[in-house]
Amino acid sequence: MTAWNASPLRRFAGREWGPLFRTVRNALVRDKWRAIPMTIGAVCLTSVFQIVQNTSWGFQPVQNLGSVKAADPLWLALLRTPLSLFVPALDLPVWGALAQILLVFGISEICIGWWRTLLIGYVATLAGTTYARIGLALGHDHPFGLPVSDRIVNDTGPSAAVVGLAIYVCWRYRAYLTGALVILAMIGEVLVKDNLAGKEHLAAIAAVMAVCVVRAQWHPVRTPAALGQPPPP
Repeated sequence: MTAWNASPLRRFAGREWGPLFRTVRNALVRDKWRAIPMTIGAVCLTSVFQIVQNTSWGFQPVQNLGSVKAADPLWLALLRTPLSLFVPALDLPVWGALAQILLVFGISEICIGWWRTLLIGYVATLAGTTYARIGLALGHDHPFGLPVSDRIVNDTGPSAAVVGLAIYVCWRYRAYLTGALVILAMIGEVLVKDNLAGKEHLAAIAAVMAVCVVRAQWHPVRTPAALGQPPPP
């Protein structure tokens, strides 16, 4: 009975995660840490920002470089967005941000390349930032609106980028159930917490799914991914 149950489970795991697992494993076996130089740089940069922003002299400079709030002028928010991904949220443990970057950015860098990882990450982050402004304009009474208090929420960290990258990589490697579970988890986050971050995650998912639709029309994903090789650019 155990063997009968295990066999379908193994087949499912092979279909869902096999190509992704083989791609990541082969890259790490071949190149080790050299496979993810951008990710390592991102982890180091986030660590530096965390150390500096917790000093008396470094807090304000870090905020000036990477702090984004919906109350900020749009040009200033856009200027700070590139570094905002690597400024850890002050109210969350930094180890969570570092683990997210190392795992999700690392897998993405191996699977889709460093520049696509950054591109998708920034698309997701900008979608969240844009939604915050739209939500405030709609007002708290609108189903997609936000309360005025969210104007001053410090909107930093990699979480929106991490969610967007997870969706994109799952789509590229046809791990559709995993991608669906990520979406359900983010919906659950909004239902439980109903905070700005959770709603920005949903905006990030919507933006990345739109990218996937456009990408599928322009250049459909080919079968080499099924062999555990990185999909074509």
